[in-house]
This record gives sequence, C-alpha cells and structure tokens, in this order.
Amino acid sequence: MSEEKKNNLSTSPAESQEEYSLNDDRRVKVLSPGRLVAQRFFRNRLAIMGLVMLIVMFVFSFVGGWITPYGQDEQFSVYTSMWKEYVGVTRNDAVRYQAADGQEFGSLVQAKFVLAKNNNDTQFTYKDIDYTLVDEGGDLYSIYTGDTLVAMAYKDIVNTTDGMPELSFAVKYAAMKAMVNGEHSFTADGASYTLDADHNILLNGEEMGYISRFVVQSKVPGVTITRDFKEALEKALDADQDDFFYNDGTEDGNHEYRIRYDATANVWSVEQETSTYVYDSYAAPSMAHPLGIDKSGMDVLTRLMYGGRVSLVIGFIVVIIETVLGVIMGGISGYFGGWVDNLIMRIVDVFYCIPSTPLMIILGAAMDNMKVDPQIRMLYLMLLLGFLGWPGVARMVRGQILSLREQEFMTATEATGIRVSRRIFRHLVPNVMPQLIVTSTMGLGSVILTEAVLSFLGLGVKFPFASWGNIISGVNDSFVMANYWFIWIPAGICLVITVLGFNFVGDGLRDAFDPKMKR
Repeated sequence: MSEEKKNNLSTSPAESQEEYSLNDDRRVKVLSPGRLVAQRFFRNRLAIMGLVMLIVMFVFSFVGGWITPYGQDEQFSVYTSMWKEYVGVTRNDAVRYQAADGQEFGSLVQAKFVLAKNNNDTQFTYKDIDYTLVDEGGDLYSIYTGDTLVAMAYKDIVNTTDGMPELSFAVKYAAMKAMVNGEHSFTADGASYTLDADHNILLNGEEMGYISRFVVQSKVPGVTITRDFKEALEKALDADQDDFFYNDGTEDGNHEYRIRYDATANVWSVEQETSTYVYDSYAAPSMAHPLGIDKSGMDVLTRLMYGGRVSLVIGFIVVIIETVLGVIMGGISGYFGGWVDNLIMRIVDVFYCIPSTPLMIILGAAMDNMKVDPQIRMLYLMLLLGFLGWPGVARMVRGQILSLREQEFMTATEATGIRVSRRIFRHLVPNVMPQLIVTSTMGLGSVILTEAVLSFLGLGVKFPFASWGNIISGVNDSFVMANYWFIWIPAGICLVITVLGFNFVGDGLRDAFDPKMKR
C-alpha cells in the first residue's frame, strides 16, 4: 500500500469531523427572521431612497429648528415711506341749526322750517306756536317767536380757535350776521368783537374763532388740526390744487400733502407722507433670509423647520392613536367572534359612514368661534384625526387574528391555561405586527396630507404655530402665487418629499415582510 493511502487511512474520525465543522467557511448560513427582513429591505433601492428622504426631513425639521437664529413667530419690520390719510375735509352745503340759549328747536320744527323756506313763506306754525323766519342773506336764517330769537339756520360754521373757550350762541349769531352784512365789528355778550377780512373773530386783538364752510376732521388719533393748517388747506382747495406744502414749525416740518377728491361723497381726503415701521412682508430671499419673508414678516425657512416638526409630530401621534384603538378593538373582535365581533364591526361601519371632512369643518368653525387656544386646538386636531382613523386598522387586525386563532400555537395556549388578554396581546398581536408596521408607515403620509389640507383651509394648526399646510395657505391669490414663489413652493416640496419617503419606506417594508419574497 502506498504511503499516501496509509496516511489517509491513519486519519482519525475526529480530525475528519473537525474539517467539516460548523466553524468552517463552507457551512450553511442561517439568518434570523429580523435580519432576513432587514436584508430584503436594504436590497430595495426605493426603500433606501425613501429612508434617506425621511432622515433628511427629520434632520431639517428637528435639528434645523435648534440651529436657526430666529423663532417661528419672530417678525421682522422695516421703515418705509407711505402716504396715509391725515385729515378729511367736507364742504358744508347742508343747512344746520342751533337753538338759542334756553330755547328748543327740534327736528319736527326744523322740518316745518324747511317746508316754509321751500315755499318762500315767512311764517309757519307748530303746536299752536307761530314762528317767523327771516332771511339774513348768505344762507343765514333767523327764526323768531314774536320778538324772541329762537334759533338760527346756517351753512357757514363758526369754529372756536384752538385753546380758546367755546363761543356762545350770541357771539356766533352776531358774527355770522356781521359777515353776511359785510360788517367788520359787532357786539355780543357785552363785548365788542372784530371780524377781519379772513373772517377771523377777534377780541382785543386776540383770535377767538373763525368762520368757514369747510369742516376739517383729523384722521390720526391724538393729532389736533391747527388754524394755520386749515387756512393753508382752504387756500389749496379754493385754488383747486392737488397738493400743497405746510411747515408746522419743527426742524423737518415742511411736509407735502396730497389732496384727493371723492365726487360721490363730496369729500376731500388729505394724505401725508410718513415714515412707518411696518412688517417686511414678502421680502425677497437674501443672505439673512435664504427663503425670504412671508406676508406676516416671518422668516420662511424657520417657519418651514418648525412647521415640519408640527406636521411630523401630528402624523406620528395620530397614527399611534389609530393603531392603539385599532389593535384593541380588532384584537377583541377577531378573538372572541360571535356577538362581540358583530357589535364591534357595526361600530366600525358607523365610523365609516361619518362624513369626516364636513365634521372637521364644523368643529374647526366652532373652535374659531370659541377662540380656542392654538396649542389646545392642535391637541383636539390630533384626537379627532386619530379617533376617526382607527376603523381601518381594526378591520385589518381582526382579519389577521381570525386566521391566526385557529393555528396550533393558539390551541397550545388554551391547553396551558393562559389568560385571554395574554393570548391576544402576547401571542396574536405580535404576529400581526409586520402588517401593522406597514399600514402605519404608509398611513403617516396620508395623515400629514390631511393635516396640511385642514391647515390650508384654516381649520387645522393656527398662528403662531407653523405647519406646512398653513404656510401654503398664505398664498391666497394668484398675484402672490405668481410673484412670491419662495413662500409656497418650498413648503410644497417638503410635503412631497416627506409623503413620498413614507410611501417608499412602507412599500419596502411590505415587500420585506412578505414571506413569498425571494431571498
């Protein structure tokens, strides 16, 4: 026998067994179920792409909010010059009335006066009292009862000079009568007054009031219109000017004023150019604000980050609520069957019949009317979406448990006396987890879209909190959509990336958990 054969025969069985042991590289590799699912998942390119997309959006939303130097409700303002209404001016062409001291001249007597004036009558009677009207000229009328002056009717108005005591009826009547008669002085209340060419009423050389047919009203709270300004304005109106300059005596007091006339209302609007601190609305992208500023003066990029947090958190909490309710109801229904199954399934049918969108619109309007706090409103939104979404999960869990409860391992649990709750939630539900994970992952995208739609309609997340839906809702007309793309396109892109990512991951998990999937 050759030497080689001798060596082969001399090899012990132990040495031969060691050569083909399990430590050998040629052994068969057996993967655990978890590693097998992971291997299938990571072989799916779309699933990996979806996972990367979600990681990017999570980092953008949660990490980006810590890095950005701005707050989600921080507003930015700038100084800008703009024309604002300063005063409103009307020319009094209607007859006004003022009763003498101690006399009454109500609306019914005034109506009788107008009727008599239009008929060119000099007398009229009201409640057995005879009245006499005297045309003093210049749209001034005196009304007497006997020899007693009761009231005057006029169109020109006697104004009291700023800082002076209110002029009495006697002074006003005497001043207007002097004006229509072309007189330059008059006596009233025991004092002698002077009426100059500009119809200013003077007492001992000091201006007490003036007569004008123009009524000037300030449109700026706390601003008193001076006599000098009124005179400059009246000159501009008489000259039919579109603008005029007036110096109020301050260092930079020479201001330009624009005059706009509304022929339908017979009103002049006087505008003043002022420097105003306003929100920097729709500012274009810059180094400080890479995606610009929205209509409320807030940084769009920061709002997108915080909006991503809100949208993702709402999506996860809603899915958790749906899953918990669905697993409990579906597990009980599928395990017990019979009347319990029928009852729960009829409840599910009722929930399917609820018109969710109209219900959410009604509840949103009710919360608007009650002025619910935005943070509490978000909580109600999550509870509502979760409460309306569990029936689909319950039906899926019920169907899986109906097929699993007849398996041998469930017979073994009954034989060993394991209590019912443990059978359902320890032995049945874990076998449904793969389908639950897939359903929940794919449902996240739908929940985020639903929240975005509700927020876009003004029924979801409210200011100051941001969500991708209410960011897009800022685009409320075609002009903003066409000219300020940086407001709504980034939010739309974030929504698309996130929803696509969840769908890709859900598809990948579904394929990975499929037992018929090839290795």
